[in-house]
Amino acid sequence: MEVRDGCDVGFRSLSDPIDTTTAGGRLVLHMMGALAEFERSLIVERTQAGLHAAKRRGQRLGRPPSLTPEQVIHARGLFATGEQGRTVAKIIGTSRATLYQRP
Repeated sequence: MEVRDGCDVGFRSLSDPIDTTTAGGRLVLHMMGALAEFERSLIVERTQAGLHAAKRRGQRLGRPPSLTPEQVIHARGLFATGEQGRTVAKIIGTSRATLYQRP
């Protein structure tokens, strides 16, 4: 039990048999926390395993590109001729931010 400024503070659930003012209640609370942490770790492990398996199969992960390779080539050509980003974006049909995100 934690003591702060001379006051004993505990937690007592009205609907579950949890009362942290007793040793048994603290044990139950710690066990529930440990099980929740264990389950979260399992979820992370499964997610990572799935991502690695997908990469091994050659699947592309993440959001699909917003511009096709042809659009990227066209945009680069327009930039090479001296067009401004606003104009190139309007011609390509995308935003300036999308144009500048491309490598």
